[in-house]
Amino acid sequence: MVDSWVNSAEVLGSDLPLELSGAGNRRAALMRALREAVRGGRLAPGTRLPPYRSLAADLGLARNTVADAYAELVAEGWLTARQGSGTRVAERAAPVTPVHRQRTPPRSARPVHDLVQGKPDPSVFPRTAWLASARRALTEAPNDAFGPGDPHGRPELRRALAGYLARVRGVRTAPERIVLCSGAAHGLRLLADVLGGPWAVEAYGLPFHRALLTGQGVGTRPLTVDEHGARVDELRGTDRAVLLTAAHQFPTGGPLHPERRAAVVDWARAAGGVVVEDDYDGEFRYDRQPVGAVQGLDPEHVVLLGSVSKSLSPALRIGWLVLPERLVEDVVAAKGEREQWSSATEQLTLADFVESGSYDRHVRRMRQRHRRRRDQLVAALAERAPHVRVSGIAAGLHAVLELPPGTEHSVVRAAAWQGLAVEGLSGHLHPAATDSGQDGLVVGYATPAERAYPEALDALCRALPPE
Repeated sequence: MVDSWVNSAEVLGSDLPLELSGAGNRRAALMRALREAVRGGRLAPGTRLPPYRSLAADLGLARNTVADAYAELVAEGWLTARQGSGTRVAERAAPVTPVHRQRTPPRSARPVHDLVQGKPDPSVFPRTAWLASARRALTEAPNDAFGPGDPHGRPELRRALAGYLARVRGVRTAPERIVLCSGAAHGLRLLADVLGGPWAVEAYGLPFHRALLTGQGVGTRPLTVDEHGARVDELRGTDRAVLLTAAHQFPTGGPLHPERRAAVVDWARAAGGVVVEDDYDGEFRYDRQPVGAVQGLDPEHVVLLGSVSKSLSPALRIGWLVLPERLVEDVVAAKGEREQWSSATEQLTLADFVESGSYDRHVRRMRQRHRRRRDQLVAALAERAPHVRVSGIAAGLHAVLELPPGTEHSVVRAAAWQGLAVEGLSGHLHPAATDSGQDGLVVGYATPAERAYPEALDALCRALPPE
């Protein structure tokens, strides 16, 4: 493995001319240069890149610009980031060489059905209601909406969210304490920049979030997850923050136990830490009313992080941070002098969508649809694979199927040969977790179209191991 840091001259040499003028294109130019360096073989698989702070200093760029470029290239698979190992070129990111195209690609390379978690069906986006809100929003928009954007976000949407989150999620805040962002990932980057590290995270969680924090120079360490959520008694006084999916632990399911909710707030008060509450699937609970946000227990020590990526569409790129008062200006400063991330017109449209009641109606329809999908999944398993236990089904857009030890990888391969895209549970386990975890599948049931869903369930059942 190549184990040398690459300086800026090697990454951005004379054969990679970049136009770094203008605030809007520096990150894209850096990402393009790094991709080309990997494709062309100048950055070999395993090469360790310099820390983002060092590269930013070498190139005269903002730290956030380089950190965002690293994090996005990690998400795309060009780079890998692990605590203690730095950021490296992915082993699979080899230079492209000509190959003879197969007349018919392998079946495993052509997924027909998508059961990957976290993605709503794009065909159910409420186009008519959204268009009506867009027309009203544009008609009534003040002139300053078409000028340089305020990094706090549009006040109309912040007011709408303050009322909605108070009513639906039990959040205690004011519009002035809400900062808009382009989604959960952007919000985490801002918080990492402001809070520093280390962070405690749930042992099971999104690998992308862990990689993002690592790319920001923030180390993470895992907290054990059991049937009551994260073991917050494992928090330390040296932790700067803890990231929790308290409403519905991702991906194992279940809300954080009431005693642990109180305990994590006590920790934050005593240690001066911050609880970062990722409101993952908070609106989609099927068997009882949604669990209120932990933020309501202590607005001065809990940050609520939310977005519309699952309730509406990830294409909208709108999220929010509900912040303690002391963090608002620091987060706004980290975001920049102007709004560069979310469209003002889409913010205004979402504000009208919420205020008009269209958002509530859409969430209710989606809740009914997702519950029906979940029930179809449970019924299919009960009939064709009763030996497979399904859990995490009280809320959210996915379920966990528990598999016999040692079978997860073979089942994922079998699913691929059935034309099915699905994730193994082990891929969500923190690499530093002391528990080896259990075998399982994380099955998302929101994405397939109505007509295709029964076929997707049939393919899933064929891929499962026999009793």
